[in-house]
Amino acid sequence: MKIFLTGSAGFIGFHSAQALLARGHRVLGIDNLNDYYDPALKTARLDQFAGQSGFAFEKMDLADADRVASVLKSFAPDRVVHLGAQAGVRYSLENPLAYARSNLMGHLSVLEAVRHAGGIDHLVYASSSSVYGERNQAPFSERDPVEHPASLYAATKRADELMSATYSNLYGLTQTGLRFFTVYGPWGRPDMAYWLFTEAILKGQPIKVFNEGRMERDFTYIDDVVETLVRIAEDAPQSGQHRVYNIGGSDPRPLSAFIAAIETATGKSAEKLMFPMQPGDVTKTCADVSALERDYGYAPTTRIETGIQAFVDWYRAYYRV
Repeated sequence: MKIFLTGSAGFIGFHSAQALLARGHRVLGIDNLNDYYDPALKTARLDQFAGQSGFAFEKMDLADADRVASVLKSFAPDRVVHLGAQAGVRYSLENPLAYARSNLMGHLSVLEAVRHAGGIDHLVYASSSSVYGERNQAPFSERDPVEHPASLYAATKRADELMSATYSNLYGLTQTGLRFFTVYGPWGRPDMAYWLFTEAILKGQPIKVFNEGRMERDFTYIDDVVETLVRIAEDAPQSGQHRVYNIGGSDPRPLSAFIAAIETATGKSAEKLMFPMQPGDVTKTCADVSALERDYGYAPTTRIETGIQAFVDWYRAYYRV
């Protein structure tokens, strides 16, 4: 099949492109290579595709609706996997307009391009566990209300879900949204805690521990995510259907265990500086993945200790430290 993949130079997008190519699909990757974090890392990801048949890349801004529509129509994909977005909870407090452009206008551009191109059987797009906001009850179910996002980033991802639901209702677009829960692994994002902690520990610098460490996260290893994402993208659900799934490790771990895994993997102890909770953050995430298990046999298998070791090994090799 031919897959139009946005965010292909990003963390999940890069791994998704690799997995799709391994399955024999043709992939047209789209990314704007912005400087939210070091563009050299994004370029290095793309360099991994050098010489691989079946992969092509176009640099573009998803908010450029006319160009998105033109390139998508020319490529004539069978499926669209839309992972491109402005990520980061905390950065949304500093640069909110970037989220309106990338996450709102960008998502709408993709929806419009798919609607007018025709012949696309399935659009799979990225949402986020952030849509759940601060919750006392766990695990988080797709049936739970999501009316109080804790950050602008979360609000834009929830808006994407609503736009997609509307386009399914109005135009019969078949879509699946995936609420990702703290995805980590090799080639990850430098703004994420596991990267920041690893970098600081290896440099002998203290780490910042927010909410004094009283947080839990449902960490999800990248290979577990991508294996199921590809199967969903290859599927052709009931025409006009819009579905949303949680995709998480379904095994929340306290921040202390997360830090301990990094200490073990690096062979170094962390000096911890305690800070209060940051605006926009939440104390716990926990995915109910029963729907994804029922429909796609989703069964995450990578323990945090194994996944963190893989990341640290990659980090040492990439930076030669």
